[in-house]
Amino acid sequence: MLLNYQYRAYPDTNQKLELNTWLRVCRYWYNKQLGDRFDWWENNRNSINACPLICSLPELRNNPDFYSQKKQLPVIKEDLLKVYYSGELLDFTRVPSQTLQDVSKRVDLAFSRFLKGDSNGNRSGKPRFKNAARYRTLRVEGQAITIERIERDWLFLSISKLKGWVKVRLHRSLPNGFTLKNVLLTRSADGWYITICLEDPNVPTFIPDTVVPTWDNAVGLDAVLHEDNYLATSENTKLPALKSFRKSEKCLSKVSNRKSANKKGSRSRRKLAKREARGHQRIARSRRDHAFKAAHALVRTGKKVFVYEDLNLKALSKRNKAKQDDDGKYLPNGQSAKSGLNKSWNDASFGQFFTILEYIASIAGARTMAVNPAYTSQLLAYRDEFVFTDCNIREYWDEFESLWVDRDVNASINIKRVGLGLFPTIKRRKGNPVVMSSTTNSTLKEVLVVLKRQKPTPTCQKAV
Repeated sequence: MLLNYQYRAYPDTNQKLELNTWLRVCRYWYNKQLGDRFDWWENNRNSINACPLICSLPELRNNPDFYSQKKQLPVIKEDLLKVYYSGELLDFTRVPSQTLQDVSKRVDLAFSRFLKGDSNGNRSGKPRFKNAARYRTLRVEGQAITIERIERDWLFLSISKLKGWVKVRLHRSLPNGFTLKNVLLTRSADGWYITICLEDPNVPTFIPDTVVPTWDNAVGLDAVLHEDNYLATSENTKLPALKSFRKSEKCLSKVSNRKSANKKGSRSRRKLAKREARGHQRIARSRRDHAFKAAHALVRTGKKVFVYEDLNLKALSKRNKAKQDDDGKYLPNGQSAKSGLNKSWNDASFGQFFTILEYIASIAGARTMAVNPAYTSQLLAYRDEFVFTDCNIREYWDEFESLWVDRDVNASINIKRVGLGLFPTIKRRKGNPVVMSSTTNSTLKEVLVVLKRQKPTPTCQKAV
């Protein structure tokens, strides 16, 4: 199984200068190929309402692809390449050939997703030209890397066309008998990091279809964005939220305002920009660490199937459309209230968490399932009754069963039922949801057992 281990790298001064040169060459090569593709895209198409007898068409040429652009590298390497807008000379021979070929692959992947979409048919936005802040990673294949030696917590690597050995801090040991596939060198705000992609023969390749979901081996996960809760599970437990950005928001705002007040290009502005970048780096690290800890806590429960909501995170954090009256005056659209919600969704980073959960679960021999969460937060899990019709309703007291039903736990149980195919069919009739076919009675006992695990409610709370 392929695994990625990230470590902190400590290149010396000469190695840093050489790696920065590699980044500059690769960034120029990326933008050049992308510009060539955009040039073909604009000059080899014609609008529907344009007549070719009147409009002059340029000379058509073949569509640049991965292979045609990669074949330009031997010609470019024959001499130094001069950048016309800056006058600097770039030497492509200083960069490993496979690293430059990987740049062509990145361009081809970005442009193909823009035109055709990925395997699921989802198209991405228009590819951007990369600046120094957006192009920070180099890929080096395993054939160009040699592991010189390992001493205690240090790893020494020899990379082709890079003088000396690169010193790497091993905060976790490498598995025995691994095969080195490739290496990613990333320049971050506080230095260089190296991501080692290796194949571990001790971890077998996991096939998700081999795990059959049942009521006992599955658990439902509901994304909670209320107070200090992060996730609610169908086992009547909740995981706490981190809110890393919310905690550092004021400090970041002060640094950002001070940076904006300084003159562009000044030394003080660069220092504040680095300080701001380090702040965002700490937030991203704490958020990622929290996602890994939450994923490990779920996997350690021994469950084999994790069912979660297929959230449209882009729409959830999208701005509301502007409203205008007949005179063109803008009307209130509720954006001021939704801005805080958008920030909370982005701070929770559920998309990153579900990706990490899938990775951790696959190593442990478990699978994940994304299901449609429609009506899961409204319908009572053990009775076909729409109770939680308002987001302000966080709990429900059932007189017949004599128990309090938590909204989030109830939603996680419904998500689990959707993953198992036990959720009722619901359709709209005159604007109201109506249950058409139901199998709720088949899971009545199991759901009540889970809901009754919570602490007994005092009499005073019941009366209220």
